Amino acid sequence: MALEQIREVRGHGVPVPGDDIDTDRIIPARYLKCVTFDGLGEGLFYDERFGEDGAPKGHPLDDPRYAGATVLVSGSNFGCGSSREHAPQSIARAGFGAVVAESFGEIFFGNATTLGLVCVAVSPEARRALSEALRRDPALEIVVDVDGKQVRAGDRVFEASIPESAREALLAGYWDPLGELLEGVGDVKAAAERLGRAGAV
Repeated sequence: MALEQIREVRGHGVPVPGDDIDTDRIIPARYLKCVTFDGLGEGLFYDERFGEDGAPKGHPLDDPRYAGATVLVSGSNFGCGSSREHAPQSIARAGFGAVVAESFGEIFFGNATTLGLVCVAVSPEARRALSEALRRDPALEIVVDVDGKQVRAGDRVFEASIPESAREALLAGYWDPLGELLEGVGDVKAAAERLGRAGAV
C-alpha cells in the first residue's frame, strides 16, 4: 500500500539566509545521542538560535511573524556536511513540509525525500525574490508544487527543479523505501507458506 501522495506543500514560509548550512548547524551533534527521533524538532538550529545561557539570538525561526511556517527558504548547498539523518528529521518534526533552496547536499536530499520532506531547488534570483517577499509579508501563502515543478508566492511563480526519481516517488506515494518493502510482507509470507507446503509433500 502506497503512502500519502505528495503533490504540493502549501503554507507560510520563513527565510533562513546563508549558504553551505551544514547538518551540524541544522541539528547539533549532541542530539545524535537520542534513542528515537521524537523531540528532535526542538533542537532544530538550536545553537544558531540560542546562546550558551539559553538566551535567544533572534533567529528567524523564533520571529513570531513566522510562527507556524511550513516552508523553509534558504541558500545554496543546504544540508551539506555529514550524512546525519537527524537533520531532515528535525526539520520535519518542527512542522516543515518543504525546503526551498538554491541547491542541496546530496545525502541530505535523499534522507529528506524518504521522510516525505519535499526539497526543491530554485535559481539564486528566485530565492532572493522569495525571501524578500516573505520579509515584506510573512503571511504570504507559499505553494511548493511538486507536480508542476514550481514555487508560487502570491501572484508570483518561480520555476523549481527536483530530480525526476524523487518527484515520481513523492507523486506516487512511494517515497519511503521501507514502507515499500513492508508492503510486500504479505506476498513473502504467502510464498513461504507455499514453499513450506511443497516441502512437506
